[in-house]
Formats: sequence, C-alpha cells, structure tokens
Amino acid sequence: MQTALAPKRAPSSGPGRFFKEYGWAYLFIFAPVLLFLIFTLYPVGSAFVMSFQEYDVIQSSWVGVDNYSRLFQDTIFWKSMRNTLLFTLGTVPINILITFVLSVLIFQMKTKWQTFFKATLYLPAVASGVTISVVWLAIFDPTGSGLLNRFIGLFGLDPVIWLGQSSTALFSLILMSWLGSHGAGIILYMAALGGVPKSLYEAADIDHASAWTKFTRITWPLLKPTTLYLLVTGVIGSFQVFISVYLMTQGGPNFATTTIAYLIYQTAFTFYEFGLASAQSFILAIIIVVISVVQFKYFSSDVEY
Repeated sequence: MQTALAPKRAPSSGPGRFFKEYGWAYLFIFAPVLLFLIFTLYPVGSAFVMSFQEYDVIQSSWVGVDNYSRLFQDTIFWKSMRNTLLFTLGTVPINILITFVLSVLIFQMKTKWQTFFKATLYLPAVASGVTISVVWLAIFDPTGSGLLNRFIGLFGLDPVIWLGQSSTALFSLILMSWLGSHGAGIILYMAALGGVPKSLYEAADIDHASAWTKFTRITWPLLKPTTLYLLVTGVIGSFQVFISVYLMTQGGPNFATTTIAYLIYQTAFTFYEFGLASAQSFILAIIIVVISVVQFKYFSSDVEY
C-alpha cells in the first residue's frame, strides 16, 4: 500500500528566520560596535558639546562660541599652529624621501641583508616614544658629553644648547624625526617594489630605456599609492606630535616648540580649561580632515589602486 509523501513545509519567513540565519553574525558585530559607541563616539560627542561650555566637574555653563572666539584671538594658539606647520613641512617630505631612498638601496641587496636592515630600521617603531626621547635627550646633552656636541666639536665648533634656545629647539625635534621612524615606510615601499612586474623592466630594456626613464615611467608611478598613504599618515602624525615635545622641551623655550597637540594637553590638564581644550581639539580635527581631503583630491588623480 502506497502512502502519500507529506508535503514539504515552506521555509518560515519573518524575524524568526532572519535571526536564526544571521543572529550570530549580528551578535559578533554588536560587540565592537558597542565598544565604538561607548569609548569613541560618545566621548567625541561629549567633547563637542563641551567645546560650547565653560566646563566644570560640578556645574558647567553654556558660553556658545566664546571658546572658539578666544581661540582665534590667542597668540599662543597661532604660534602653536605655526610650529606644527613648520614641523610638518620639515619632516614629512624629507622623511618620505629618506624612506624611499633607503628602500630602493635595501631592495637591491640579497634576501638575508634585506631582512637584517628591515628589522634594524623597524626597531625604533617597536620601541616606545618615551625610550626614544630619553635616548635623544642624551644625544642633545648641552655639555661636552652630548653625542651631537662631540660630533660638531670635531670640526672646531662650540657646544650648542640644542633644546634650550629658540633658534635650534624645533630643528632638534625635526632632526630627531629625520634619523628615525622610517621602518614602517621601508616595509611598505619594499612590498610595493616587490609587486612591480619584472616584465615592464624587461620591455624597457628592449627599448634601451635608461635607468632614469625606467624610474620615472615605471617605478615611481606604481609606487604612488604607497607614497600617498605615507604622505597622508605622515601629515596626520606630525599634526599630533606630542610625546617628544612633552618629554624633551615642555613646549619651550618661549613657546618655540609648543605644538597644537601639546597646547591642547596644557590647556586641559594644566589650566583645567576643558571647554577651550575641546574647541582646540575640534579645530585640529577639522584641519586634519581638510588637509587629508586635499591630498586625496590632488595627489590621487592618477593613482591606480
């Protein structure tokens, strides 16, 4: 006796089926989103509201745009912006150039030497900013025991108070950046160099192209995405420079090394003007966003990703 097969039940629909199929996925997504909302978005929103207040832990008063008005009338703020801009112009382009030259030189070596130099040059990126600053404090020691003063003494020059006079303090911080912090960029550049197809160079050799022509027509155009990334991140990092200023100069002498990041810290945690510090922070954020957008607009037009 044949029995009729029971008809298949149509798959259920609605919220129950949706959560059954995708519930775990959204549960895993929910945790980082919640952390972002609590520890990033909420503090940023609170700081934005605080920038319109004369903030006090017990009772705050609404002052509107007074903090921003004070900000633009503050000569120390404009001096800190000038110092930050000079630091950025003095470090980012030269650091990218140094990183690129080192990457090209290392890329031509054997594999074991590439590994050695990449690890050696990446070491400062692993070390803390405090450690690096302490080492450079010893190098800039104004007495004869300082390594830099010993070096210039070989040429008959008198010792220089590198961090104690306005004419050399900011340059000293720039010099510190030149002689370190290239490791990450070298790793990126060497990865990009390894990704350039060798067939392009072989075709250029057939056409008897010079080394300069191969560099300008093949190597450099294909490295533009990496260069753009290092440019954008370098500018953002230089506008936020803080550790070296805090540990080595405290913004002096005579505000010669006071950067905008250090001014924000000083305004908030030395003078306890949290509303004004919040306004300074948002001005800095706007400047970084505008500069980043301009860089992407004018430097990524012919970049192939």
